[in-house]
Amino acid sequence: MSTSMADDMRGLSEVDLQRRVDDVRERMRPVEAGLAALRAERDLLLTEVRRRERDAHRSRRADVKAAMKEGRFPTIAELVAATDDGSLDDYVFHLKTGGEVRLGFPGARAQSLGFTDGAQTGQAPDLAAAARLYAAGWELGSPGRPGVRVHFPGTRQERLVPADEVFARPRQAQGSPAEAP
Repeated sequence: MSTSMADDMRGLSEVDLQRRVDDVRERMRPVEAGLAALRAERDLLLTEVRRRERDAHRSRRADVKAAMKEGRFPTIAELVAATDDGSLDDYVFHLKTGGEVRLGFPGARAQSLGFTDGAQTGQAPDLAAAARLYAAGWELGSPGRPGVRVHFPGTRQERLVPADEVFARPRQAQGSPAEAP
């Protein structure tokens, strides 16, 4: 608002000022109604987008579960026993429920697998280190706590899961068709 307009308003009586405020509010009503209608339409469309995303996620998860039941994906224990090299990031890991998890501790920059010989613990940052520890007789887990430490991506929630309940799905290359659901 310019200073000349502000000066003009100072000369208005209370009644004139209130009349102008009422006039502006009256002109705003159709604009606000139109804006409310647009927001309602946007919200309806966003609800449909979320519904479709949830359906697609549920379908992908069901496909992963079906592939695990068919034996297309090895468990983490089978992967460690059968693989001598490679990165843990070459795989996407899933619980038996189909939910995606990462290996190791939440907040860690890289995934890792914990191993124990019953008294000591060791971390394997890749499949080569995991193969060496496995060949030396070490088992997945920590002393007295067998299993694989997993956490859910984007959260600090972690848990220890039996090794036969974590499945490894090969990560698809960028731009290539999916090897599996």
